[in-house]
Amino acid sequence: MSILSREDIVKLVQEEDVQFIRLQFTDLFGQLKNVAITPSQLDKCLDNRCMIDGSSIEGFVRIEESDMYLFPDIDSINLLPWRPQQGRVARFICDVHRPDGAPFEGSPRYILQHQLERAKKMGYAFNVGPELEFFLFHTDDQGSPTLETHDDAGYFDLGPTDMGENARREMVLALEQMGFEVEASHHEVAPGQHEIDFRFDDALITADRVMTFKLAVKTIAQRHGLHATFMAKPISGINGSGMHTNMSLMKGSDNAFYDESSSDGLSMTARYFIGGIIEHMRGITAITNPTVNSYKRLVPGFEAPVYIAWSMANRSPLIRIPAARGKATRVELRSPDPTCNPYLSFAVILAAGLNGIEKKTVPPEPVNRNIFSMSEQDRKECGIMELPGTLKEAIECMKEDPLVRDVLGGHIFERFVEAKEKEWDDFRVRVTAWELESYLTRY
Repeated sequence: MSILSREDIVKLVQEEDVQFIRLQFTDLFGQLKNVAITPSQLDKCLDNRCMIDGSSIEGFVRIEESDMYLFPDIDSINLLPWRPQQGRVARFICDVHRPDGAPFEGSPRYILQHQLERAKKMGYAFNVGPELEFFLFHTDDQGSPTLETHDDAGYFDLGPTDMGENARREMVLALEQMGFEVEASHHEVAPGQHEIDFRFDDALITADRVMTFKLAVKTIAQRHGLHATFMAKPISGINGSGMHTNMSLMKGSDNAFYDESSSDGLSMTARYFIGGIIEHMRGITAITNPTVNSYKRLVPGFEAPVYIAWSMANRSPLIRIPAARGKATRVELRSPDPTCNPYLSFAVILAAGLNGIEKKTVPPEPVNRNIFSMSEQDRKECGIMELPGTLKEAIECMKEDPLVRDVLGGHIFERFVEAKEKEWDDFRVRVTAWELESYLTRY
């Protein structure tokens, strides 16, 4: 049930002098797309009659079945604060439907909605709070991005050392104008690296916000003469950018992950959820970490997880349980990076957790040691597996896990695998600067 009515939308467009309305949707690989209309087409838009050519969108459909319709989520209307105040620009986030009105099975937003319905039938609502990191780089005289970082600051540093502070402040203000509740913003570990955290919410709302967040950050960085990138590892030798994903299941007004009678405050529901993620983690990693570059971040020595384990005492495992309890009890998955499609990522994580609840999958004992300092034999004795080490390995693990195909459906699964295998082949045949540096004069 929508909060806003059709009349509310028409009134907002008139009162705010909106001259353009962007109808936004997300493709298979997490890229935001849109078509723009004027207010004269608003009725057509609200009647779900605005059409796109789906064959032109990567991973959607073939040319002979190309007609698709955009159904706006009217509660998602927002004014873009970086656009002019006269002749303003608004946006809707849209679902993609076939000409017969059926949801398009290749729409990432639909995939998440389907899993949320599954959770609802089990009595749960799924809340997510992501922590997105990004880099700010200088641009050259042509406006193209360089790898020159905007500052030399470190974790929690402030101005004047943190020279990205002004841009980050404007980003926060813009996000708050768009309805975000920003909880914190700060400089991250690596030079030029930043993080802005916003409050958790329903997973669909949060996925929408992730897409809006990326657009806002990139747009405002550009206004400051900078380039913002969510690439997982743009510079070797320093920390990469993650999207730690904090999750909880609500059962009515109660947090289903909390049990005050438990010695650690965790319910069996939370344990089963963790067990499901651990069981399927290798299979879903291609979705949560979808690029060749993602696996340059998932290496020892830079705080990113490598080993599949969980803990309440340290940050080296894949899954961490923050100290807060009661309604704030949550599970933090530390491997995803911000290049992922948030709709698909949240969908496969939720599905894995629900599968664990249904099967009562008990996870291994928590590992409260620094896993990076453990020997290979110690890890083997503890039953600790590793995340896939390359995109190729991740795709092979994905193909071996029936849950992933079941969640994504054949349409998305096959197109995703095809595209990522091509991406790996493109990378595999390239001669890199490292190879030239290492071999050209030696041999």
